[in-house]
Amino acid sequence: MSKPVMRFVQMSTEISVPRPSSTVVLVRRSAAAPEVLMVKRDPRSSFGDAYAFPGGVLEDADHRIHDQCAGVTSSDADRLLEVDTGGLDYFSAAVRELFEEAGVLLGETRCSRDELAQSRDALNEGSLRWDRFVEESGLVLRCDRLHYFSFWITPTGLPKRYSTRFFLAKLPEGQSAIHCGGELTNSCWMPALGVLQAAREGRMRVHFPTRKTLERIARFDSLDALLAWATSCAEAGVACHQPASVPASD
Repeated sequence: MSKPVMRFVQMSTEISVPRPSSTVVLVRRSAAAPEVLMVKRDPRSSFGDAYAFPGGVLEDADHRIHDQCAGVTSSDADRLLEVDTGGLDYFSAAVRELFEEAGVLLGETRCSRDELAQSRDALNEGSLRWDRFVEESGLVLRCDRLHYFSFWITPTGLPKRYSTRFFLAKLPEGQSAIHCGGELTNSCWMPALGVLQAAREGRMRVHFPTRKTLERIARFDSLDALLAWATSCAEAGVACHQPASVPASD
C-alpha cells in the first residue's frame, strides 16, 4: 500500500525556517473511549477553518518562567525533547496556549475563577504578558501533567512552517474547556474515532498531522492506557515526522 502524500496548491521556492511551537492534546475520561478536545480555527488564521488541538508558537516570555515550572527540570526537558537548551520553553508554551485557547490551566495559583477569566482575556488581547501573569498570580506550572509524545515539522516549500512538539494532558478535575472567541470559532469533545469518521464524511476538516495523531489515540479504549502509552513514548524517544509536499495536480 502506498503512503499518503500531502498535497498543497501553493508552493514556495524559498525555504522558510519553521517556528517552534507546542500543541496539547487534551483528553478526558468517558464511558466508551477517551474523548479529545477539538477546536475549530477561524478561516483567517493559520490552518483556518479546520479542527485541531489547542496550541501555538513559543514566546519570549516562555523562557522567563522556568523557575515556576514544577515536575520537570530544565535538564529533563532538554533531554526529553532532545534539544541543547530551552526545552522548558515548550512546556511553558503548552500550558500557556491551553489556558489562552481553552481556559484550562495546568497549574496551581492563588487566583479566583473570576480573576483567572480576566487574566485569560488580557492574555488573549495582548495587554498582559505571560511572565507577568505567572509572577502576579503565583502560578506554578505543573509540567509533569504534560506527556510529550510526538514531533512534527511542516514540509519545506510552504510559506508558514512550524516545528511542533505534541503533548498529551488529562483534563484537570473541576475544570472545563471553553474556547476563546478570537482565533477559535468552535470546540467539542469527541472520541478520536468519531473525529476520524466525521473527517471521512466531510463533516469536519482536519489536517494530516491531526489525523495521524487521532489514529494513534484511537487505538486506546481507556484513559489510563492512553496516558501510559504517552509516557512510554517519551521514555523510548520521540521521532520527528516531516512529511513531503508536492504541488497539487491540475
